[in-house]
Amino acid sequence: MRLLERARKEWFMVGIVVAIGAAKLEPSVGVNGGPLKPEITVSYIAVATIFFNSGLSLKTEELTSALVHLRLHLFIQIFTLAFFPAAIWLFLQLLSVTSINEWLLKGLQTVGCMPPPVSSAVILTKAVGGNEAAAIFNSAFGSFLGIVVTPVLLLLFLGSSSSVPFTSIFSQLFMTVVVPLVIGQIVRRYIKDWLERKKPPFGVVSSSVLLMIIYTTFCDTFSNPNIDLDKFSLILILFIRIPMLKIVFAGHEHLSLISVPLLIYHPAQILLGSVLVPTIKSWMVSRQKGVKLTRPTV
Repeated sequence: MRLLERARKEWFMVGIVVAIGAAKLEPSVGVNGGPLKPEITVSYIAVATIFFNSGLSLKTEELTSALVHLRLHLFIQIFTLAFFPAAIWLFLQLLSVTSINEWLLKGLQTVGCMPPPVSSAVILTKAVGGNEAAAIFNSAFGSFLGIVVTPVLLLLFLGSSSSVPFTSIFSQLFMTVVVPLVIGQIVRRYIKDWLERKKPPFGVVSSSVLLMIIYTTFCDTFSNPNIDLDKFSLILILFIRIPMLKIVFAGHEHLSLISVPLLIYHPAQILLGSVLVPTIKSWMVSRQKGVKLTRPTV
């Protein structure tokens, strides 16, 4: 009975295990072109659902107030698109003296130049009780910024350049992020009282969508024949840590090796972030209680 209660409380962690197990047993179901059609259901519908859900759950004042936190936004964007790529480059200079494949190192540098995935960043921030509005803004803005910045970073660090289909990427981000968010805010105005009275489980909806993303991501990972490396290289990649990748290195003979860090990074990022949710959430709750206790009473 106690085990069942524990499972209900940690349903999301149980869901992760089930999703990964199901992906391992039959990865063909959730791969691109498979029965679930993740190229549509995940890339468009799931991501749009996440931001529509955020638009419904967030108060308009929270979104507008998040926009004025300029120092926070500046810090996040500089850390993501400047400091982190540079730190990865320095770290890879150390790894270059090892026997790890040089094209895997280039793949790691490529991952380091990418903006974070918009959907998982928002969901994980919401799950730990963080500033969801700030996460939405920085995820969306970082993705739009990455369209221009990432190719420049790849040219700087790897000497690889290519033309990026700015219009198609911009339109996809706009339709799956901005439009659902705005529609959610508009709908919220008409059902605001009902939402505050009923308090729908927005967190459960977002977490359920994330489980779908985890499942399809691991389906792609388990079904990919390119992940065939020596153990030393694979272990290093796992512990260190797109379409744009295929555009920049289109037709490259080492594309499969360059792609491996990205293929591993996405599921690892989602899995590690999900596992850390309870710990970070407990830490944030304790910090908030500490702040309340230290505030002087008037």
